[in-house]
Order: sequence, then C-alpha cells, then structure tokens
Amino acid sequence: MTRTPRFDDLLTLIDDRSAALRSAAAAASSLQARVPGCPDWSLDDLVYHLGTVQRFWAVTTRLADTSGPPGADQRAFPDPGGDLLGWSAESTALLLDALRAAGPESPAWTWWAASGAPMTAAAVARHQVQEAAVHAYDAQETAGKPDPLPAAVAVDGVAEFLSVGMSSLGPWPHRPARVAFTATEGPAWLVDLSPAGVELEPAASGDPVTTVHGTASDLVLALYKRIPADALRVDGDRTVWTELLAWSATE
Repeated sequence: MTRTPRFDDLLTLIDDRSAALRSAAAAASSLQARVPGCPDWSLDDLVYHLGTVQRFWAVTTRLADTSGPPGADQRAFPDPGGDLLGWSAESTALLLDALRAAGPESPAWTWWAASGAPMTAAAVARHQVQEAAVHAYDAQETAGKPDPLPAAVAVDGVAEFLSVGMSSLGPWPHRPARVAFTATEGPAWLVDLSPAGVELEPAASGDPVTTVHGTASDLVLALYKRIPADALRVDGDRTVWTELLAWSATE
C-alpha cells in the first residue's frame, strides 16, 4: 500500500495540474482542436469540463452534506464568456478555497459511497488531483507535448482508481481473479476481483493470475484509457486485464 499525500499537498497538486492544463491549452494551435483522450470534445470543451467539475465540488464541499449532491439551482455556474482560461483559473481557486475552508475531515457527498471510501473533503481533494492530472495530460496531448503524470500524482492515482473508482462498480462480472499492479518506481498493489466486488490488498494469500507492469504514470493512464492497454507489460492471463479495462470504462 502507498500513503495518500497530506491534505495540503493534495491542494498543491490540484493547483499545479490545473495550471498545467491551462498552460497546454494556451500553447495549443486552436482551442477547437480535438482531444485524443476524449474524442467527442474539443480543447475548449475539455477546459470547460474541468472548470464545471471544480465548481461542482466547490459547492459540494461547502455544503458539507452527505445526503445528496447539490441541487440544480446550486449548480447554476456563470458562463465563461470570452475568457475561458481566466474562468478556469477562477474555478480552480473556488475549489481550493472551499477545500481549505472545510478542512480534511469535513463531510461531503460523493458518488463513491458504494466503495466504502471516505466521504470527506480530503477524499474529494484526492480525487480532484486525478481529475485535473488526467485532463492536463489530455490538454498536453492535444497540444502535441504530453508529459508523464508527476510521480506524487501517479503513485496515489493507481491506489485511488482501484480503491475508489473500481470499488464503486459493484460485483465483478467475470470469473474471480487476483491482479497485481507493479510500478517501476517500486510500489505495488494487489486486488481481488469477485462477485463481492473489488478488494484492495486482500488479507488472503495467493499469487496473482495477472500482473501488470509499468511506470505509475503509465498504469494510471492505461486505467483511464489514455494509452493503449498493450503499452504495458502483462504477465499471466492477459484476458483478465482486457476484461478489467472494459468493466472500468471511464472518462
């Protein structure tokens, strides 16, 4: 297992990756360029998406109410007008201000209640690091200069994807399997997939049927379908890796 970054560090990473997205967008030849990782979107759609996501979680964090998401009237966000990048920067600032004011233990509604992961401002911040980081990669790829995810983002990103995203999906629909993810930087994660769902770092002993190797950045990018599945080395039953990616399809 790896340790989640401290709350203040999560906020710094949100700020850094959001700024990286804007820098890539500003450097692109056109905001109408199509985004390879989100082919239905142009670059301005991508920037707008992240801004609305950050404003949504800013409202959600301020409400500190786990009973449900903000209502439609609470999500009436202003239009960017002619300054999309300025509006994006304001969106990031609103999210960071809300998270700082709330503090890490403040309750918050989240979509991942089924995973058993915390429903707190810290958990929101943790996921928003990944949201900003993957979309910054999207913007960089669109501009023609994609960089690997920073190590601090990517290492926690593997654990966050497995323990939050995948663990929210319910029963594994295929034959039970144990999968190991091994990062070249050193960390490794073990998951059991079964009718009970996803269990990260299971207590029971046993060897994995499938082991996926790559840098932490490549592991995250493959899980989010930003790079091809065959960009990673897979030992053992490759079918399980293919099934896992299809089952966990996400933006």
